[in-house]
Amino acid sequence: MKVAVFSTRQYDRQFLEVANYDHEHELVFFEVSLDRNSASLANRYPAVCLFVNDVADATTLEILASHGVALVALRCAGFNNVDLRAASRLGIRVVRVPAYSPYAVAEHVVAMIQTLNRKTHRAYNRVREGNFSLEGLLGYDLHGRTVGVVGTGKIGQIFAQIMQGFGCRVLGYDLFKNPAFEAIGHYVQLPELLSQSDIISLHCPLTPETYHLINQQAIEKMKLGAMLINTSRGGLVDTEAAIEGLKSHKIGALGLDVYEQESDLFFEDLSNEIIQDDLFERLTTFPNVLITAHQAFFTKEALENIAETTLQNITDFEAEQPLKNEVKAEEKIVSKSSA
Repeated sequence: MKVAVFSTRQYDRQFLEVANYDHEHELVFFEVSLDRNSASLANRYPAVCLFVNDVADATTLEILASHGVALVALRCAGFNNVDLRAASRLGIRVVRVPAYSPYAVAEHVVAMIQTLNRKTHRAYNRVREGNFSLEGLLGYDLHGRTVGVVGTGKIGQIFAQIMQGFGCRVLGYDLFKNPAFEAIGHYVQLPELLSQSDIISLHCPLTPETYHLINQQAIEKMKLGAMLINTSRGGLVDTEAAIEGLKSHKIGALGLDVYEQESDLFFEDLSNEIIQDDLFERLTTFPNVLITAHQAFFTKEALENIAETTLQNITDFEAEQPLKNEVKAEEKIVSKSSA
């Protein structure tokens, strides 16, 4: 099957081409992101392959349908960038990669926590400049601390297991309880989790119900100086409220692998540009903020799994087999993180 693959980088091509040896699809790679302006590139392609910052809104999907597209294959778990109701109306099927390497994301969260807590990024730069002072580098033992996990799907569960290994007390919040998590920590309501946790990590998808889940009111409930980590979806955190929380010291440290306006920034080299996003630029001025550019998923194992599952989804569609990873308008996923 001929597939238009949008938002591709060298590593996407590498892993998709290797996985395609067993599927033999005709993959055509476009570096440009999909939106209503680029959708015409998919003319006469039965399928398009998208990533997290591609935009498949109703207008874009209508253009795709007019060009003969019948399948949207997401090479990610999240699908908030696709108008599922419009896709259903237009007869376009949508598939995703529900799991790849949950260890990749969970381990990245731990790396961010350790960096923010022990300030190794600042120490690295100091030593390179001949500054061996320890002033401003004080951290705390993770052992005995309380860690709150918002969203206890596979990634949240694995992260909780890791933090339990550090000797942390683990709290969880999820609309649907995961028995595997209950063997590690215990469930509480969100206000209790916010008020008791020294570290809060977000592992839930972005839905209308979770948009700006961490807002001014939620931050006010947090323990003074708590650390907040988001590796799930940028829209879970109200950026303006987070900045105010940092200024008031309510948020003691903030780690972001996602950002609500990241589509204009992440996955691009803007080192020679003047970034126009004032909120993002304000975030970078805080010494207790760590931002990575949506790389939590970025491991060899994850990319292999993403490529294989994506191409198997396309193969199943071409062979008119059941699409086990299909998402539909009425589907809601509330306990799984996504990248």
